[in-house]
Amino acid sequence: MNLKDAIRTIPDFPKPGIMYRDITTLLTNRRALAEAVIQLSEPYKHKDVDNIAGIEARGFTFGTAVAYELGAGFVPVRKKGKLPFDTFEQDYQLEYGEDTLEIHADSIRKGENVVIIDDLIATGGTAEATVKLIKRTGANIIGAAFVIDLPELGGTKRLERMGIPVTSLVKFEGH
Repeated sequence: MNLKDAIRTIPDFPKPGIMYRDITTLLTNRRALAEAVIQLSEPYKHKDVDNIAGIEARGFTFGTAVAYELGAGFVPVRKKGKLPFDTFEQDYQLEYGEDTLEIHADSIRKGENVVIIDDLIATGGTAEATVKLIKRTGANIIGAAFVIDLPELGGTKRLERMGIPVTSLVKFEGH
C-alpha cells in the first residue's frame, strides 16, 4: 500500500505557501493506519525496546500503537504543565519563541532502550528536544521513526548528526 496516497495535502494552510500534510485521512483509513503502524514497528521488531516515547499530540496516536505492537511501554512527551508529577524538562526554540517539553521523571530508567515516534519531522527542533530530554534519563535512544519526512527542512539530518538512526514512511518535497 502506498501510504503517501492516504495523506491529504492542503495548500496554503496555515498560511500562504505552506503545503499542509493532513494525516487525518490516513487515520480514518483502517488499512492505511494498520500499515503505518506495521511499517513504523518493523525496524524495531528484533530489538529490545523498553519504551516508545510519543511526542504530543499525534505521536501519541502512532506511538501507543507501536508500543502495543512491540510489547513495549509508552511514554508521553508533553508540553510544559500537562503532567501532574515530578518531571524532567527540556527547552527548545520555535520559529517565533521558545517552548518546553516534559516527561515524568520516573517514566524512563537509566539503560532502557527507547524509540521516539511522531507523525512528522520537519526542522527537527521538537525531535531534537525530545532526544535531549530522554538522554537526561540515561536511557539509550535506539531510533526515531516518523510517518512523514519533509527532507528539505533538514530534521532527519539534524537527528542523524546527533547519532540517532531515523526512519520515515513517506517523504514530501517542499514545505
